[in-house]
Amino acid sequence: MTIGLKRENFTIGARRAALAVAVVAAALFYGGSAVANKIAIVVNDRVITTLDLQRRSKLLQLQREKGNLNEKAKEQMIEQALKLSEADRLGYSASDTQVDAAFTRFAKGNKMSDKQMEKALDQSGVGADHFKEFIRTQMTWPKLVEARFSTSGGRMSTEELVKNMLERGGEKPTTTEYILQQVIFVVPQSKRSAILDRRKREASNMRSRFVGCDSSHEFAKGLLDVSVRDLGRVMQPELPKNWKAAVEKTPEGGTTPVQVTDQGVEFLAVCRAKQVSDDLAAEMVFRSENQENGDSNANSDKFLKELQEKARISYH
Repeated sequence: MTIGLKRENFTIGARRAALAVAVVAAALFYGGSAVANKIAIVVNDRVITTLDLQRRSKLLQLQREKGNLNEKAKEQMIEQALKLSEADRLGYSASDTQVDAAFTRFAKGNKMSDKQMEKALDQSGVGADHFKEFIRTQMTWPKLVEARFSTSGGRMSTEELVKNMLERGGEKPTTTEYILQQVIFVVPQSKRSAILDRRKREASNMRSRFVGCDSSHEFAKGLLDVSVRDLGRVMQPELPKNWKAAVEKTPEGGTTPVQVTDQGVEFLAVCRAKQVSDDLAAEMVFRSENQENGDSNANSDKFLKELQEKARISYH
């Protein structure tokens, strides 16, 4: 099964530099066929092979991307090569230790060990090494963008961000820290028109009998095609747009209204909600404000365009 909260809206784990990917578990088992591995593209002396492109296409498939996945895979791999080339030039890239830690958090978030996640990725045709390079890029790029456009020429630390906020006036901001569960009533696409209304009623019925996160896993065992996922600690600025208002209105111990998603019918349970006021909360509020203002995305696009204009790209 796949958790239907996409990363562009839902960052967990490594804060704002976390994974830009839909969380996948059992749905990874697509399988992959072997192909001859040849050089396909060279970007600034960084080689992209036909196997790299195939693996990225498989990853896009798991993310439920639409359209021409081969072309999207080519575009993403070129962008990844540009970003990692720039990281090499500047002497900054997320370390293997940081990437492995993010991979472990990702696996745990899907109730899997590292070995189980590696096996699932291999069986899907993505491969653990390819996925880790994807993680490395997602962890590295935001820091490169911030270094490029910060007035000091480098990434602001948490302490500097907090200092900037306090200098603008007021006290250190607070935010809400949530512990969330996601309950999915799976609806296969092939049966969507036939059973969607029934699954909505079943999900609403479970909501009416929900007595807390501690018993939800056991409760779901008696239901057909129902998955309960522990999303862990999520700060208010990290809430995805399609769930944000509902979560904010839901009291601790309660559940949000059901929503129809690509997976079927879902609702979130708010296991815990508490106010926090610390440097991490301040950093998230600050970065969230920048993102809401469009600064982060605009700067990312501008920086990537600069790299593309200077790049040496050859196709084989």
